[in-house]
Order: sequence, then C-alpha cells, then structure tokens
Amino acid sequence: MTDPHTAEFTAQRDLLFGVAYRILGEVAGAEDMVQNTWLRWREVDLAQVANPTGFLVRAVTNLAVDELRSARVRRESYVGSWLPEPILTSPDDPAEQATHADTISLGLLVVLETLSPLERAVFVLREAFAYRYAEIGELLGRSEETVRKLGHRARSHVQARRPRFDLDRGQHREVTQRFLAAASDGDLDGLLAMLAPQVALTSDSGGRERAPLRVITGAEKVGRFLVGIGRHPRPGTELRLIEVNGAPAALAVAQGRPYALFALEVAEGQIAAIQLIVNPEKLHGLTHQNMV
Repeated sequence: MTDPHTAEFTAQRDLLFGVAYRILGEVAGAEDMVQNTWLRWREVDLAQVANPTGFLVRAVTNLAVDELRSARVRRESYVGSWLPEPILTSPDDPAEQATHADTISLGLLVVLETLSPLERAVFVLREAFAYRYAEIGELLGRSEETVRKLGHRARSHVQARRPRFDLDRGQHREVTQRFLAAASDGDLDGLLAMLAPQVALTSDSGGRERAPLRVITGAEKVGRFLVGIGRHPRPGTELRLIEVNGAPAALAVAQGRPYALFALEVAEGQIAAIQLIVNPEKLHGLTHQNMV
C-alpha cells in the first residue's frame, strides 16, 4: 500500500515539475528541484500540513528561485547564446494546447530570462498556473502588495519584449514541414519565400558543437546559412517533425542520436525567428523525458 507521503507527492509531481521548469528553463535542473522537494516532503508530519499542495509548490518554487540565482552566474560564462532546454509536449485538447503553448514556448522562456528570479517566479505562478497574488505572497513569503508590484512589472516587461507570434498550430506545422523540405533540399528560393525580411537565427552550442556565436539576422544571410549546413548533414541523418514547448519543431537525428533542433517562431505565415539548438546536453532527452 502506498504511504500518504508518496501518494500526495506523486499526485502533484507534474505540477511541481511544470513550475520548476518554467522558472529555470532547464530539464535536469527542474528534476533536481522536484527531487529536493521530495526530500523535504518525506520528513514532514502530515498532520501539521493543512494544505499539502501549497506546501509542495512553495518548496519547489523557492528552491527553483535559489537555483536560478546560481544558474544566472553560470550562464554569464556560457559560450555563445544560451537558450532554454527544449522539452517534449503533447497536449490533447486544442483549447488546452493554446494556453499550454502560450506559457511554455521557447520564445517566452527566452524573454523570462530578462526578469529577476522573483519576478519570474511571480509571472510563472500567476500566468501559467493562475495563482492569485495573495496566494503567491504566501508561497514566496512576501506581502500581497509586493507580489502584485512584481507581477505587474514582470507582465509589462514581457509584453514589451515578447514577440507577437502566431499560435495557429496547423499553420505552424505546415510552415515547419515546408521549412524541413526546403532546408534538406538546399532550396534557397524556397527558404527565402518563408523567411521574414528581419528573421533572426539564434544558435545554442555551449561551445560543444560548431555554430554561430552571434545572432544571424536578415532573410538572405539566414537562408544561405541554412542551405550551407543542409549541404553537409551527418551520415544517416533523418529529419523528424516533433513537438517541443507547445509547438512543432524540426529535429535532425543521426544514428539514433539527435544533434540539431530547429524551433521556428511564425508570424503572419512567415518565419520570424529560428532557435537552433545543437548543444548535445540539451538534446539527448528529447527521446525520453518528462512532458509538461
């Protein structure tokens, strides 16, 4: 028979992982925070806990905020651009998909990197999980007024910097499929027809693989870069259409190992931004990992 500690924790595990991942933008880091939360939880006297979910969310949130402060220091010395670690997603309900994609997208997670750790935690709890400001204040040990100010500042910051990309799943998938075909065929004209004039391509290699260290901007430059890498695929490369962070993406796999992920951000039927992740540490889990 499952003990009460394990039963309650198991019931809330997906929620805890979802909170930690959105705060950190890292899969392994989020899993560590969930594990550390469990270590705290198993020592708790359940008779003294009036709100188990609140206890668990408070614990994982504060652990993730502390971890994010340390992660920010490490990311300052990261080689090239740092992008969030992609994660497999697969919501079934279309309405849920729209909300889910809006709170987990790579584009949003990139913008959240510009918030302070506390602002990010408040934004995540409020926007992704619909906590009231009073509840967030209790979770973070801050007054409701302070949390409200943090939330308003975070939302204004995100709205000012967040790209206005389409959330039409069908169109996004169709554009990604055409991108896959054009890139694999070395079809520059086909790519240029899909790329917005000011498209930006950001690569994340962490210094582990060859990739541009700076953002490439402009349709012509991005198109020629894509054609160039498309001409020299790894032996046995297979291109797969998968879903990460609530949207379709193109994954390059060779000999069973993923080595490049192209995540597209689509606006008005054109590709407005491309996130190219080639850091193997961020790709190895795409065949087996948690979904949020």
